[in-house]
Amino acid sequence: MPDRPDGQDGRDGREGPRSVVIEADGGSRGNPGPASYGAVLKDAETGEVIAEDGTTIGVATNNVAEYSGLIAGLRLAETYAPGADIEVRMDSKLVVEQMSGRWKIKHPAMRPLAMEAGRLAPFGTTYTWVPRELNKHADRLANEALDGKRSGVTVAASPEEPDESLIEEIESPAATVGVDQAGTPPMPSPTTVVLVRHGVTPHTSGKRFSGGLGGDNPGLSDEGRAQVRETAHWLSGMKDRIEAVVTSPVRRTRESAEILAAQLGLPLEEEAGFAEMEFGAWDGLGFAEVAEQHKESFEAWLGDLDAPPPGGESFRTVEARVVAGLERLLDRHAGRTVVVVSHVTPIKTLVARALQAPLDAVFRMELTPASVTVLSFYPDPSAPDGSGHRASMRLYNALPPGDRSPLEGGRW
Repeated sequence: MPDRPDGQDGRDGREGPRSVVIEADGGSRGNPGPASYGAVLKDAETGEVIAEDGTTIGVATNNVAEYSGLIAGLRLAETYAPGADIEVRMDSKLVVEQMSGRWKIKHPAMRPLAMEAGRLAPFGTTYTWVPRELNKHADRLANEALDGKRSGVTVAASPEEPDESLIEEIESPAATVGVDQAGTPPMPSPTTVVLVRHGVTPHTSGKRFSGGLGGDNPGLSDEGRAQVRETAHWLSGMKDRIEAVVTSPVRRTRESAEILAAQLGLPLEEEAGFAEMEFGAWDGLGFAEVAEQHKESFEAWLGDLDAPPPGGESFRTVEARVVAGLERLLDRHAGRTVVVVSHVTPIKTLVARALQAPLDAVFRMELTPASVTVLSFYPDPSAPDGSGHRASMRLYNALPPGDRSPLEGGRW
């Protein structure tokens, strides 16, 4: 099939997609041995194939081939879907975790490949691990290349001007251009929630309990405002894809959300379900003070999800409130991307729910002020938790590039 003619946009003269999915794979017969990669670029909203690549790379290891598939997929996106949001799906845990910044890249052969992939990946690219059976399309392309059945890039033709060679490939038993390998329908568009924790306040800096609407609720400090401005600037590259900024009504989140909404040029909404836990009598006190002055209730609270602070809320109570807020959000902004400005407990609660982890997982998470966590919720009536959505965590506790220590949280 022909390459894209010079001067046309990323979809053979048509308007390009807003978001795309890259499915990539690679492998060698012998590890190391004769190696190849496969990459397919799809419109995320329709599932339509935009372009494919299956190419041999000589003798290499499986890991080198997998990284080569990722790089090929990112080049397809750069050429045929410039400016689109990108989600990469691979069955290589190594590549997904390293490109997400959670695993170190120790092998010297991997570092230049990861650097090239990082250079090609635009701001906001996310990486999702999928089981091998959901990555058959890319795997097939890699095997066809090794078997000498294909080499290089092929591009799906415009439906307004059908390409006869494309029709021939669709009719061929080995071809799947335009459909998934298993013949499954395209995934529905997810509702993507970009969770931002508020910036620091005097209570945050002093490591004091700072609850929801019933507490002292100090506003942002100068440091906190600077943190949020940095995060807002970081997110501004994707402002055209965000529908709204949603905030907890608590003062510190409201102030943070106002900075974000102004930077992104977006409307501001309130959702009370995303307010912080009420700490009652503990509000404004430090951990040591609470442990000394409220020893019994503090110890009970640390060990029992149903035990509230005196005059406050339990973790179970907060979970119910946060989940109700999430359901309202998914109804209002179905299939869109929204920024939600919230607090430590609600964000951790949403992450635990998205991962189908027990609620006590919140005790094993760290969350940095003004950090970014991204969750996507796909409509799924058969979801095991009865929520009607299947969730995916795409990013956790990420910070914009800058002067803050990477120990404070992950980076994109």
